[in-house]
Amino acid sequence: MKGFAMLGLNKVGWIEKPTPAITAMDALVKPLAVSPCTSDVHTVWEGAIGDRHDLILGHEAVAEVVEVGSLVKDFKPGDKVIIPAITPYWETVESQMGYHQHSGGMLLGWQFSNVRDGVFGEYFQVIQADGNLALLPDNVTVEEGVMLSDMVPTGFHGADNAEVAYGETVAVIGIGPVGLMAVAGANLRGAARIFAVGSRELCQKVSKLYGATDLINYKKGDVVGQIKEATHGKPVDKVIIAGGTMEAFEWALKLVRPAGIISNINYLGSGEYFKVNRVDWGLGMGHIKIVGGLMPGGRKNMEYLSNLLKYKKLDVSHLLTHRFKGFGHIEEGLLLMKDKPKELIKPVVTI
Repeated sequence: MKGFAMLGLNKVGWIEKPTPAITAMDALVKPLAVSPCTSDVHTVWEGAIGDRHDLILGHEAVAEVVEVGSLVKDFKPGDKVIIPAITPYWETVESQMGYHQHSGGMLLGWQFSNVRDGVFGEYFQVIQADGNLALLPDNVTVEEGVMLSDMVPTGFHGADNAEVAYGETVAVIGIGPVGLMAVAGANLRGAARIFAVGSRELCQKVSKLYGATDLINYKKGDVVGQIKEATHGKPVDKVIIAGGTMEAFEWALKLVRPAGIISNINYLGSGEYFKVNRVDWGLGMGHIKIVGGLMPGGRKNMEYLSNLLKYKKLDVSHLLTHRFKGFGHIEEGLLLMKDKPKELIKPVVTI
């Protein structure tokens, strides 16, 4: 089969590989729609998870089931399914502890384009299919469904880890597609005021559609100063970091209230450290939590999030700025995510 792969650091290209073999609990699927991600960019051009050779990229897909193993009960060939970016082994100790994202070790619930070939192949394997697949609702398109693979659950995880509550003030730093879904998640959880921090005009406009009340452009002045001016000096309750550089943590500590939460969902693809200012952290005693989390995967999460689309509680179409038809356009979509032109939010390739 054909696949689009990381050939090595800073190198990508098309390769041929054998069609994956599946075990009794797995499914073999073929993609119907995929979406390149900034995480793929970090992996290839920043070496964020180390060097990889001939590893098929991609972790966002809606697919059709081709074959299932003998122990798979709930899925059959021909089913249209959402593929979560995180597909763990559910029997591991880490999964039983409630952190399936790390089943078998740090970040190892993230299988696709990390420890096994990803979704940018003509076929790919989904382990433990009954726990890691979800049926695509009939009234949700394959393009919309791809946004449930990663963008929606990652953004919402930022709001969940921040424990956003009714009436709170929240700052979301970085309003690419993940940050926009963090805005949407905070809004659905009841945040009253949401500061959206980003410079691209299109992303600012879309953030308002998802519930942002205030727009902050970091290119037009100090982020902390702009937000503090708007709040008359009051701190915000929660900060969600969904983009930017290590400096975002410094902003967050200056913005958040005592006993507030800083929730990071940004893929820190480069650099070694971020700074925690001891005074801003209450001399170490400010009860300020800094939480970083990889999105939850699995069937239950996909089914519940797909209900938001099914029953029109969430519209992800605003994210889809670039649409391509045909497997060969995957490379073009990935390079868009690398270059990030101002009119881009998210590309999707239907197959």
